[in-house]
Amino acid sequence: MKINDEQINIDDLISQKYMHKEIKKGLFLSEYQIEVLKKYNIDIDKISTINDLIFQIDEILEDGDCEDLEVVANELSEFYYYANTNK
Repeated sequence: MKINDEQINIDDLISQKYMHKEIKKGLFLSEYQIEVLKKYNIDIDKISTINDLIFQIDEILEDGDCEDLEVVANELSEFYYYANTNK
């Protein structure tokens, strides 16, 4: 696919890493983020808010070096910052 004469990879546009869906009211996650959270035994069914999720992630990050979980934490922070910023 070409947009403005630039080659665009459709897979990037619909990649599970970037597509967020509402898991619970006000809680949006991508499939990639869900996979990483499950890897670290974070049960998203027991999470009620994004703050609860960030708290659980922070607890795990304090105990060790978890690069993929740190990436997810940064993604979530950015996503929710921009989602809650009035522009």
